[in-house]
Amino acid sequence: MKKHFLLFCIGAFFIFTNFTSSAQSQFLTQIGKTDSIYSKTLKEQRKFWIQLPNNFDKDKKYPVAYILDGEVHLPTVSLVQNYYSGGFIPEMILIGISNQQNRTRDLTISKITNRRGGAYSQETGGAEIFLKFLKDELIPHIEKKYPVTKYRTLIGHSFGGLFTINTLIHHQELFANYLAIDPSLDWDNQKLVKEAAVLLKEESYKNKSLYISLGGPLHAQRNDITISNINIDKSDYTLFGRSNLEFTKLAKQYKSNGLKTEWKFYKNDFHGTISFPSIKEGLISFFRWYEIKDVHKFNVLETPTKELIDIIKAQEKRYFNNFGYSVPPFDEELLTMSGNMYLEMGQPEKSEAFFKLTVEYYPKSANAFDSLAEYYAGQKDYPKAIKNITKAYQLSKSDVHLKKLNEYKARK
Repeated sequence: MKKHFLLFCIGAFFIFTNFTSSAQSQFLTQIGKTDSIYSKTLKEQRKFWIQLPNNFDKDKKYPVAYILDGEVHLPTVSLVQNYYSGGFIPEMILIGISNQQNRTRDLTISKITNRRGGAYSQETGGAEIFLKFLKDELIPHIEKKYPVTKYRTLIGHSFGGLFTINTLIHHQELFANYLAIDPSLDWDNQKLVKEAAVLLKEESYKNKSLYISLGGPLHAQRNDITISNINIDKSDYTLFGRSNLEFTKLAKQYKSNGLKTEWKFYKNDFHGTISFPSIKEGLISFFRWYEIKDVHKFNVLETPTKELIDIIKAQEKRYFNNFGYSVPPFDEELLTMSGNMYLEMGQPEKSEAFFKLTVEYYPKSANAFDSLAEYYAGQKDYPKAIKNITKAYQLSKSDVHLKKLNEYKARK
């Protein structure tokens, strides 16, 4: 039974830790703390919401996701994070930006007066101005006020998807990941698709990732139009879908530019429902490198200690290569739990290795040094136990650690 227990704990750990904090709330669901900022660029007050991870630690820094139409899509992104963070995606700080005010103006890329065969009277073409607000005002405000890194994800649907891809094509340096959900690439006679045909060939998009989705139906008046035959219909009814496919083909065509592109057709989802599956699968696609590799080997008692350490170190290297900064490859509690499990399984060498990794990756944690001290005390190596419990006490100033220090000295 114990041989299978560690693997269960690794999986259960992510599920349990992602829900314990939210369970403390008086309410079943609370999504996002409301905030706002006055924009000199937009000349208006702009509302947004901040959602911190359930296990938020003020001493850590987090990747950040900016979500357009935050009042609609932030709850879905938050739900995906609650289920998948830790195991499949990293914990992130989520910023839901309100676009109820002047949505069409801010998210469209050019001014038009006619759309789909009729007059179009809404104010349009303010995407570059809205992006200036994000770049020069909102992002600096968030980075000053909250513990976020410069590893950013942008998420947008419909006009927000158009804005997301426009940002990728023209300002790729701002975000690492671009999630464009059923984007309105038919806008202004495929203006962005035509620009992308040039820029995707000429510019570098190294270390950038795009997830783009398309929903059905592909024709408002014909159910015989499918992905395989959509190009036979050149009417305005299929322009939305054809634009999506044309852009995606371009994005995948120029592989030398470094852009990682993933596309999916959700034939059973409409424009209004496609966001939910796109957000889930899009975020997971961005972070395929984040998931712990070779988990089964941690559950095989015969796996050598060095091989397990090598897996963890390779995970650490993957994180650095993708994030651009150092991140502990395992959560502190998971390392500690693994150390205790290996000790219970009669493998003290592995146990010691995991406790040592805990203090290596979490050098400011009194609990990490306390666990290593307890391990050495259990092995009756009191000099090392004293050394580590002393460090724990220096960090915590806790009477509990002081008591242990005196006990270990008495046993020495």
